[in-house]
Amino acid sequence: MNTMSIDKLNLKSPDLVSENIEKLAALFPNCVTESKIETATGTELSRSIDFDLLKQELSHAVVEGNKERYRLEWPGKREAIVTANLPTTKTLRPVRNDSVDFDNTENLYIEGDNLEVLKLLQESYLGKVKMIYIDPPYNTGKDFVYKDNFSKDIQQELFESGQKDEYNQRLTVNPETAGRYHSDWLSMMYPRLKLARNLLTDDGVIFISIDDNEVHNLRKLCDDIYGENNFLANIVWQKKYAATNDAKGFSNLHDHIIVYQKSNAFERYLLPRTVEQNKPYKNDDNDGKGLWRSDNLLVKSFSNSGVYPIVNPNTGKKYLPPEGNCWRASPDTMRVWLSENRIFFGKDGKGAPQLKRYLNEVQQGRVPNTWWTFQEVGHNDAANKELKALFSSKAPFDTPKPSTLIKQMLMVSTRNDDIVLDFFSGSATTAHAAIKLNAEGERSCKYIMVQIPETTDSKSEAYKAGYKNICEIGKERIRRAGTQIVNNQLSVVNDKKTVLEKLINGKLIKENGEWRFPDNALIEDKAQNLLQELNQLQLNIDNLDTGFRVYRLDESNMQDVYYKPQDYKQDMMDMFADNVKPGRSADDLLAQVMLDWGLPLSLKIEQANVVGKQVFKVAGNSLYACFDKGIDEDFAKEIAKETPLRIVFRDNGFKNDTAKVNVQQLLKQLSPETEMKVI
Repeated sequence: MNTMSIDKLNLKSPDLVSENIEKLAALFPNCVTESKIETATGTELSRSIDFDLLKQELSHAVVEGNKERYRLEWPGKREAIVTANLPTTKTLRPVRNDSVDFDNTENLYIEGDNLEVLKLLQESYLGKVKMIYIDPPYNTGKDFVYKDNFSKDIQQELFESGQKDEYNQRLTVNPETAGRYHSDWLSMMYPRLKLARNLLTDDGVIFISIDDNEVHNLRKLCDDIYGENNFLANIVWQKKYAATNDAKGFSNLHDHIIVYQKSNAFERYLLPRTVEQNKPYKNDDNDGKGLWRSDNLLVKSFSNSGVYPIVNPNTGKKYLPPEGNCWRASPDTMRVWLSENRIFFGKDGKGAPQLKRYLNEVQQGRVPNTWWTFQEVGHNDAANKELKALFSSKAPFDTPKPSTLIKQMLMVSTRNDDIVLDFFSGSATTAHAAIKLNAEGERSCKYIMVQIPETTDSKSEAYKAGYKNICEIGKERIRRAGTQIVNNQLSVVNDKKTVLEKLINGKLIKENGEWRFPDNALIEDKAQNLLQELNQLQLNIDNLDTGFRVYRLDESNMQDVYYKPQDYKQDMMDMFADNVKPGRSADDLLAQVMLDWGLPLSLKIEQANVVGKQVFKVAGNSLYACFDKGIDEDFAKEIAKETPLRIVFRDNGFKNDTAKVNVQQLLKQLSPETEMKVI
C-alpha cells in the first residue's frame, strides 16, 4: 500500500538560531560548520557558525583576537540573547467567555508571560505591527521583573520570594541591594525588545515609558537592538502638576518616553492644530476661500526686486516698504494677489497693505515636540480619576497612564488599519486610547494587549472588588471603556439630531443606516452641513470595534513525546494513539494551527458543516480546518470544490490509512493549489 507522508505542522515558535544560520550560510557558506550538542536523547551534530572565520570575512585586516570596543555589556547578556532565540512549544487557547464579540472583532487580549507570547506571535505578526507602546517595570527596587528560567519544567517552577499561584507566574522583586540589580533588569528587557523589533513594520515605531532609574540603560539597550541611528526622541512627560514638598533633594515631576523607529521609513504624523492656533483665523469674505488672518507683507531677507510701491485701490495712496526692508513678493506676484483679493487694506479699506493668510493654506497640524505637558496629555492624578470614573469606585490599579497620553502617541504614529501592540499592558490603557481615537473616525487601529496574570494583593482595592489578577482588571476596563465611549458618541449624535430637527422644523428619517431630511423640508446650507456631520458621527459609531478576543497562554495542545521509537512499549502506543491532550477543543487546535501557519489570530473565523463534519473557515478560503474523525474520500471531493489555500486535519482523523492517502491524492488532483497538512 502507498503510504505517502503528509507534512506535519511544526507547532512551535520559529527556531531563530537556525534561521539566522541559514541567512549567514547564504552569504558565507565557508563559515558554516558542525558541532556536537547535548539533547534530551543524547549527543547530536548540529549546524553552527565558525565565528572566528566569520570575523575575518567581515574585516579588511587580520583578526587576531578580542579587542576593546564600545558596546553595552552586563553579566547575563549572552544568556539573554540565547533566551530570545529559544523556540517555545506553548500555545494560545481562546477564551470565548471572557471575550467581547469574539466572531467579529479584530482586537486581541492575551494572558500570559509576554516573552512566550512574543515568540508565538513571530510568524503571524512578523513585520505587521505599526506601533508598540510599553510601560515596563521601572526597576525602582519595588517593581516585579520577569525571571526567565528555561532549565525547569513549568510544573516544577517555584517562585522567588514565595510567590506561586495557579498561573505559574515567574515574578520576583528586584531590590536595589541585589548584586545584579541593573543586570537582571537588562536581561529581562533584552529578549522582549529584540523579539518585539521583529514584529514591527519597516515604518514601525516603539514608544517606551521609563523613569530616571533605567533611562540611561534603556537608551543603550535600544541602541544595541534597534540601532543608534534609529533613535527618534526622548520625550519628557510632565506626570505631576505640582511639586512634592517633602521630597528629599529634588521633586520629580516627569517620566521619559523613549522613541525608536524600525528604520528611516518611519513617517511621523502631525498633531491636530489647537484652538489657540486657529483663533486668529476669524475673517471670512464669503468667497469660498475660507477663514483668514492678516499677515505682514514684509520679509526679513532683502531684495531690490521687492522694493516698489503698492497702491491702495480705494484711496490711490502709494505704500513703500520701510527703508532697509522689502515686500515679500515680486511686482508680478503682487499684481496677481491684488487681482485675487488677497491683499487687505484694513477694516475701512483705507489702511496699509497686509497679506491675507488663509487657514487652509497653512500646515494642517503641528509638529510634535519632546516636552509633553500635563495640560496637553494628562497626568498621573488624571489617570487615576479616569480609571475611578470607569469603575465607579476607587481605581483598581495603582499606576495607570492617562489614555490621552497614549492617544497622542497613536496620533503621531498610526493611520487606518494599523496594528498596535502593548506587551506590558497593565490596566489596558493602550486599548482604551485606541478605542477613543477610533471613535473620532480618522483611524481604525487594531490592538494586541499582552499581560501576565499577576495576582492582586489581598489587601488592595482591586482584590476587594473581586479582581484576583491584573488581567481581570484590564479586560473589564476595555469592556467598560467601549460602552462609555459608545454612549458618549450616541449622546453627541442625539444632541446634533435635536438641533438639526429644530433647524428644519421637522423630523429626520433614518434609511439604510443614514439620516436624511423629510421630503418636504426646507434645507439651508447650515442644515446640510450639520446632516453631513451627523451621518459621519453615526458611521463612526457603527464602525467602532469595541470587542476583543481573549487568548490564554498554555502548554501545547499536543502530547509530549520524549521517547525514541525503539523505546516505545505497547501501553505507550495506546496512550499516544490520539496525539491531542485530553480536554483540548477544536477552537484550541485551530488557534495553534493559525499561529504555526503564520495567520493573524484576528482573522474572521466561520464554521460550516461539510458532509456531516465541522469545518472551520478562516478568512474566506485562506485556511480550512477539520478536526473530526472519519475523514474520507467523499469529504475530500466536497471540500475540493471550495479550493481552500490551506487545509489541516488531525493525523489520526482519517477513516483509515487508505482514506488518508486517497484524500491527499484527491485534493492534489481536484484542488492543486491547496496545501494539506496534519497535526
